[in-house]
Amino acid sequence: MSGSWSVIVMPLIVSVLALTVPGLVVMAAGWGVGRVRLLALAPVISIAVLGVSATLAPMIGLGWSPLPVAIVTTVAGAAAFGLRRWVGSEHDDRTPPANALWGGLAVALAAVIIGLQLASVFGGPSHVSQTFDAIVHLNTVAYALEMQDVSAFHIGATSDIGFYPNAWHTVAALAAEVSGASVPVAVNAANIALGAVAWPLSVVALSAALLSERTAVLVSAAALSTGFGAFPILLMYFGVLYPNAMGYAVLPGGIAVVVHLLRTTGVRSRLRAVFLLLTASAGVGLGHPNAFLAMVALGTGIVVVELVSAAWRRASRRYWYLVLAILAALALVIIGLWRFSRTGEGMSRWAPWQTTAQAVGEALLLSPHGYTLTVTISILIVIGLISIVRRPHLLVVAAPMVVASLLFVVVSGTAGGNVVREALTNPWYNDSYRLAALLPAAGIPVAVLGAVTVVDLAMRGLRRMNAGRGWRIAAAALGVIAIFSVGVSPNILRAADEARGAYALTPTSPLLTSDEEALLERLPETTPEDAVIAGSAWTGASLAYAIGDREVLRKHVFGSIGPDEEYLNNHLRDIDSDPAVCQVVDRLGVDYVLDFGAQNVWNNPGVGLERQGLYDLTPSDRLILVDSQGPDARLFRIEGC
Repeated sequence: MSGSWSVIVMPLIVSVLALTVPGLVVMAAGWGVGRVRLLALAPVISIAVLGVSATLAPMIGLGWSPLPVAIVTTVAGAAAFGLRRWVGSEHDDRTPPANALWGGLAVALAAVIIGLQLASVFGGPSHVSQTFDAIVHLNTVAYALEMQDVSAFHIGATSDIGFYPNAWHTVAALAAEVSGASVPVAVNAANIALGAVAWPLSVVALSAALLSERTAVLVSAAALSTGFGAFPILLMYFGVLYPNAMGYAVLPGGIAVVVHLLRTTGVRSRLRAVFLLLTASAGVGLGHPNAFLAMVALGTGIVVVELVSAAWRRASRRYWYLVLAILAALALVIIGLWRFSRTGEGMSRWAPWQTTAQAVGEALLLSPHGYTLTVTISILIVIGLISIVRRPHLLVVAAPMVVASLLFVVVSGTAGGNVVREALTNPWYNDSYRLAALLPAAGIPVAVLGAVTVVDLAMRGLRRMNAGRGWRIAAAALGVIAIFSVGVSPNILRAADEARGAYALTPTSPLLTSDEEALLERLPETTPEDAVIAGSAWTGASLAYAIGDREVLRKHVFGSIGPDEEYLNNHLRDIDSDPAVCQVVDRLGVDYVLDFGAQNVWNNPGVGLERQGLYDLTPSDRLILVDSQGPDARLFRIEGC
């Protein structure tokens, strides 16, 4: 594959357009173009449009392409416009043009910084993640392209799952379909787009919803989105959790809609806000159910603070009863969701990382996983928390951080089997990584408040000094440089360095070595188009589907395996002495087999032992060596069956 980054330009453009245009159309039609805090919701609304259009497309006989996206965008935009006309003209505030301009420039700069961070992590435009879940995600994108179907009820077929959140796959598949890029390049393009565009826009949406649309808020929110190794970098190499990353990237936008609903007045306007909330919930949920649960949890923190604060101000017994009734109903909903979303014991055995005290420190300073503290961010968080203590009406800004910190401390700092841990964090598989990645989304508004407080103090000091315009401009420029410096902080550099190893293509890479990738890339020349290839998914052989464009017997490690396939997995090496092997080969329609040796994605000698018949094959009259690369990557053709 090409090592030039130019090959990623077109799929990246497609991914960015997919993550922004549908949402911008809907928001402009229903809410106008005057408010940055609403336009910045474009990614979460776009994800809802993409996920729904991909699921509806096969129902109306359409393949996956921009056409179903355009149809659903038009319908959603028309519905939003109709609701707007029904409500009538609103007299909401508009973002001052200068604020919008500086905010837009800050988001653009943040996009460049995060894009470069992720490009550095990936190492090359076509490098694949050398992790377990990369197998199914790359093959699922290839499956969606082959079948022209990215429905949430279809893409799980690669691992025998009836329903799977499809938002991430819609973007990657659309990028490949429209641009013609290979699956690995389209995957990396989609990931850069979600990290560099969807994430900073969503962070700006939440910060502006909580703290106003001041220039200082918009610029500092965009800048701070670049400064956390916990997101998006952490989820780009652990797992690898691409769908979770998509859900978390737009999560702040979903929470911003909760704030919008709480601060909307009038019955009709609130109904319109409910429509927006349902759409945003679909966007977050189609990213990943974990992200939707996070939206519920963090949004509940905001709801509790807002409603209790309002009841405290009114001092009305009747209003207190209403608030308590709403909170009781909300508690029942949460209990139901958490019970419904419980994961089995086999999937939720993740152990804690550290002591409770260490977990509290990491949560407060937004530096989980032992990442190096970023001094600028730590100072801003402390200042933000002090500001909240001094002005209790700002407590709502800290509500998401309190909830996310609680979840993180419980999962990473309390003993496995703890009743509270099991009750609160089981839906996240009791996985500290997934909850660590929540901390930036929840904590950035507090750091933004700290940045705004610093700006106010600096401007007040300059006024007292009767400083001229030049001094103010210099101070502003220095502040922008200081806050954007978080994008190259030790926190980011360490996370990127750690993640880079997960994408390195070397002769000893755990999932796919450089020799194995070279062999897969030659499959279009060494095998016919209708070839069916067997091989152990544990060794990366199944990526012949995503990289070599050839059908494979097994697209993922998991999934139901029939008796014929199981027999082949254990006895293919005996093809010359066991007549039953040929009978199985004929029934399965297998033509070739990839032998990548016993090295597996987890570098664990005990993994994949149930597929010993696919390893260390010997060339014979029935196993014809067709191609090889290096000592372990070999392609055999099956003959004589």
